[in-house]
Amino acid sequence: MTWRWRYENANGGEVTDRPLPREVFPSQADAESWLGENWRDLLESGVEQVALLDEDRVEYAGMSLRPE
Repeated sequence: MTWRWRYENANGGEVTDRPLPREVFPSQADAESWLGENWRDLLESGVEQVALLDEDRVEYAGMSLRPE
């Protein structure tokens, strides 16, 4: 299993027009820990929300990076 984040705009479209980290993680916990450390930088780069993928399967989607 390989886990990765898909970076999305506010409408849920994938953000592909700028250089963003393309990390791959061995576990869901590793991916979530990484996001916890890097979400502010992603938000500043124009990412509004993320989806977590395990290979091609979406674990969850539409998770906002904006603080509530």
